[in-house]
Amino acid sequence: MAWDNVLGVAIVMGIFGLGILIVLWPGEKHGRRLLNRWGIDRPSDEDVTEAVRYLKRRRVAYPWLFVLLPVLGDVIGLTEDTPWTIVWTLLLGGLFGELVALRPAKTAQRQAMLTHRRVRDIIPAWALVLLGLAVGGGLTRYAVEGRWQAVAVVAGCGLIAAGIVALAVRRPAAGDPVVDLVLRARSAHVATGLTIAVPGALFQAEMSAATAGVFVLGLIALLAVVGPHRSVAAAAS
Repeated sequence: MAWDNVLGVAIVMGIFGLGILIVLWPGEKHGRRLLNRWGIDRPSDEDVTEAVRYLKRRRVAYPWLFVLLPVLGDVIGLTEDTPWTIVWTLLLGGLFGELVALRPAKTAQRQAMLTHRRVRDIIPAWALVLLGLAVGGGLTRYAVEGRWQAVAVVAGCGLIAAGIVALAVRRPAAGDPVVDLVLRARSAHVATGLTIAVPGALFQAEMSAATAGVFVLGLIALLAVVGPHRSVAAAAS
């Protein structure tokens, strides 16, 4: 693609990303709804503030990612870019949010935890098994088929998901311990669920019954992993 066309696409996607940011910019009701869905029925004002801060850290990167990712995709020759701009934006936005959380805001209330968080505290083993099977199977299949762009997409998503889970475990605690755990879990679940669905979604225009079945299973796994898990808050209470 010529650079003038790339610039045009970047501008259009940037405007689209800015619109998404304006529509999705979180407020008090968004933070409260997030906590309610994950099992915290009566969050305090401080809890809601922490949830809003969590959402803002991720969404503030969306416009920049919508600009940069299509350009980067064109430079490296990634033609399967239209739906993947959204997937990569969600994953990289989550990674950006976890990186920012490594240095908590000065206004964030911090409370000591009696034990260190572990991976299994924020995401169940069955979800990690599904992640490994999806990424491993996708890499094997697309490598055999010689679809190296698909291999790059699957590998990249897998690495980003692993990074988000690791950062969600290791970043400093902030706010109420139960809320802190719920927000960590949400990061890990969203990244893992999206990545599980990616290999099955990289289908060709003409799908076989088996490929369609894998795609449907990927969507089912996505919904099962990403959906709110109220048991996280219950276990931490």
